[in-house]
Amino acid sequence: MSHYLPLSRVARLVGESRSALQRLIRAGELTTFDGQIELDELLRVFPDVKWQDDGEYEHVEEIKRKAFGKRVYERALPDKEVLAERLFELGKEFAAAKSLLIHYDRVFGWLEERLVGFAEDDPGSADALMAIRIWLRRQLDEAPQEAERGKALLAEESVMRVMSVRVVVQPSGHEFFVEGNDTILEAALRAGISLNYGCSNGNCGDCKVKLVSGQVRKVHPHDYVLKETDKVAGAILMCSYTAVTDIVIEANVSGAGDIPEQTIPTRVKAVEFIDDKLAALHLTTPRSQRLRFLAGQRVSLNVAGLEGEYAIASCPCEDRHIELHIRRDNRPFSRMVFEDLRKEAPVTLTGPLGRFVIQMDSRRPTLFVAWDDGFAPIKSLIQHAMSLEVAESMDLYWISEALPHYQDNLCRSWTDALDNFRYRALSAADGADANVAAILADHADLGHFDLYAAGPADFLDKLKQAAFARGLSPLGWHGEIVL
Repeated sequence: MSHYLPLSRVARLVGESRSALQRLIRAGELTTFDGQIELDELLRVFPDVKWQDDGEYEHVEEIKRKAFGKRVYERALPDKEVLAERLFELGKEFAAAKSLLIHYDRVFGWLEERLVGFAEDDPGSADALMAIRIWLRRQLDEAPQEAERGKALLAEESVMRVMSVRVVVQPSGHEFFVEGNDTILEAALRAGISLNYGCSNGNCGDCKVKLVSGQVRKVHPHDYVLKETDKVAGAILMCSYTAVTDIVIEANVSGAGDIPEQTIPTRVKAVEFIDDKLAALHLTTPRSQRLRFLAGQRVSLNVAGLEGEYAIASCPCEDRHIELHIRRDNRPFSRMVFEDLRKEAPVTLTGPLGRFVIQMDSRRPTLFVAWDDGFAPIKSLIQHAMSLEVAESMDLYWISEALPHYQDNLCRSWTDALDNFRYRALSAADGADANVAAILADHADLGHFDLYAAGPADFLDKLKQAAFARGLSPLGWHGEIVL
């Protein structure tokens, strides 16, 4: 009786990223069946992994949470009704497994009787038949060496399925988990999956999706009226429902051209002066009017008629938090941020703008290159890629000219937390050509890479041509000019 686990849940159990597991699959070191991994195969490939008491895994997870700059995920139980339904579903699986084991026991009892009968009818084969009977009984009575580890793994998976359930989005194939009391929409946004939504409180119907399989439960009322044809088709509002079991939904994942421009009143959460040349502006959006955007995009800001346009430095997975890096210069908006802007001040935000965004369907190794405060959109892209676990590997090169590597510790924490992330700080004083050479020195062939670069136009041109000479596809180049 085989037990199969989805790749995303296996990643959580063994403390590896999905991209790392996919590398093992491509190398033929890990076998999958319809995208899932069988229990015995998992125990074979990861013989040294401990379940439940693995303190090092928890340590790495804590580093990740801090390094990503996201909120610490609450490991809260779902509400009692959802918890009861999840336990009931788990109980049904247990009952089915127990019934099957009882059936197997009866079959084995019948087989034993038949072997005894054959031995009595044919004394010449009695010894061989009894040897088979004894061998079968010994095999059933003696638990295999991996039984205890398998039992611990199944117990851990069962706890995971009570605490969080998996959502698969069709046709894109993206996955995320619903934890605690989150709605499907809240969980998707925290995972960085850009699904369509509007008011997020049940009025507009923009977050309507089709439930393909699995069970959901309504946890928030909604004023939007679903048509009878919608109900028959399995339509639900993501902002009002949570998942009870693993589910599959049919929904479109938004691209840069799919997200409408929004004008949102925000408040200043903090003005963080990184040094005398740069400030990190932290804004908070209203609960009912979060900004829909993709990592790498920009917004226009307005305070009392003073306007400025800046790249978003935070990840779409950071809920209502928007971070922007403001360089001190002679523009009126910049002067106002450094001299007059205070906590709780109103800031009107319009956006998103631009198409310098993460390719959410890419699984290729990725290079990120930032020049000075071109790090802002690159930071957003990296955190989004981490959240989605889309990149096979990530290399960050940050070139400092007028500004220091002002979040150097953050970049180094990413390197410490992730096996597939590397960071290198460079200096513009070495010259653009030398920096291009330093970046490409680590990569002889860019034929299967994505490259995201934000910096001055002349540097981007040199990097682009050099990367193309190393085999980078035009589809793999993503550049953003930063003035």
